[in-house]
Amino acid sequence: MRPVWASRGLRQSAVEVLKCPAPEDTVTASFGRFISEMKPQHLSPVTLHRSKRMVLDSIGVGLIGSTTDVFELALQHCQHMYAPDDISSVYGRKGSRLSPTLAAFVNGVATHSMDFDDTWHPATHPSGAVLPAVLALTDMMPAHRKLSGLDFLLAFNIGIEIQGQLMSFSNKAHNIPMRFHPPSVVGTLGSAAACARLLSLDPSQCSHALAVAASLAGAPMANAATQSKPLHIGNASRLGLEAALLASRGLEASHLVLDAVTGVAGFSAFYEDYLPQPLQSPSDDGHMFLLEKQDMAFKRFPAHLGMHWVADAAASVHKLLVGVGPGKVSPGEVKDVLLKVPRSKYINRPFPQSEHEARHSFQFNACTALLDGEVTVQSFSRAAMSRPDLLALLSRVRVEHPRDNPANFNLMYGEVQVTLDGGHVVTGRCDTFYGHWRNPLTNESLRRKFRNNAGTVLPPGQVDVLIGEVEDLDRAGDCRTLLSQLQ
Repeated sequence: MRPVWASRGLRQSAVEVLKCPAPEDTVTASFGRFISEMKPQHLSPVTLHRSKRMVLDSIGVGLIGSTTDVFELALQHCQHMYAPDDISSVYGRKGSRLSPTLAAFVNGVATHSMDFDDTWHPATHPSGAVLPAVLALTDMMPAHRKLSGLDFLLAFNIGIEIQGQLMSFSNKAHNIPMRFHPPSVVGTLGSAAACARLLSLDPSQCSHALAVAASLAGAPMANAATQSKPLHIGNASRLGLEAALLASRGLEASHLVLDAVTGVAGFSAFYEDYLPQPLQSPSDDGHMFLLEKQDMAFKRFPAHLGMHWVADAAASVHKLLVGVGPGKVSPGEVKDVLLKVPRSKYINRPFPQSEHEARHSFQFNACTALLDGEVTVQSFSRAAMSRPDLLALLSRVRVEHPRDNPANFNLMYGEVQVTLDGGHVVTGRCDTFYGHWRNPLTNESLRRKFRNNAGTVLPPGQVDVLIGEVEDLDRAGDCRTLLSQLQ
């Protein structure tokens, strides 16, 4: 018997169209409804607390990032190529303002310029893609449109949630990435979602904002450990904002972009094993944000997250060799350094040639912590990187990839085994570093990191005011007071 589609004279591609759900029944539509229908009362105390910590950390990282060469290049480019537009503020540059989209871009670049921003699991940097866009859009709002701190935090949390939900639909997304840099993919859609909510777009417009953002997303991992990697975060923030603004004007895109429909390459172009599920509206199930279920990782020093395992393991070896004091490990006493780390090519860099490569080098971070007992912001200066003692240690490093050590931030470990000249072997291992979501920084540690970072460009009094503004953000009647403290 001939199939029905053949007897009706239809091509098989037309059958696939017939199988497609109606626009209002798609996964994409469910995401749009979720973005539009969430209310501040859906934010639990745990979600509010954790998201305020993320906002504080991200602002501090952005402020110190505004002192970097890559930020200066991005800012100069925007100021030179585009007509002045004094709407949205720029981190750490009093009097400097750009158009909202360009401000989102340069502030996103600042946030990731030192690889100091927060990290989640499945692996992405969620705050840097969302916060600069929300800040820039808040600056753009007309004076009579009063946005409360809860409005701000709701938009921010929706941007974080959309990223987490999208990555939860792919097993490959749980591992250290190999193809696309995750913030350039899910971060762009997270930025679009946050901005769509702040603009109060209707469910259909929110869906279109996500679909437009999908056409603006994606960056290859080949640019990791270069000055171009921070552009991924900047573009995610900027282009997500662009997508929401275009959707607010009526621009439309595919209603299947987040679905897994045969023959239609949507979000599965980024993750081949992508199997999405509709998001339930908060009225249906009293939605619990993913951030409530899993905390965020905050870095103690500016480097790829994987470096924090080997740095803590090496620091424990340093302590065994020299004690608690400020003593140094002598490279002359070290015969061999063995690192047991996951297999991941772009963070296996034996002799890094730039600060960006050093931030992505198991070898560099392990040897720095072995030599000094810690890794700090100053560890990536040219002077620190070119020290003869450090270069001598690097020349003695070997790397192994045990089968029980997967390239997964939730399952990996770092082990450092040092063989001394006399044959004595000292080993350090780290399964969960301080700052990981399983072992989060205390509020005191997070504030100390913020003070150190923000204090590079702001006076101490203003730094303290900023801490207070963020910690009281959910009680603020107007979130613009926060923006006034960023320069």
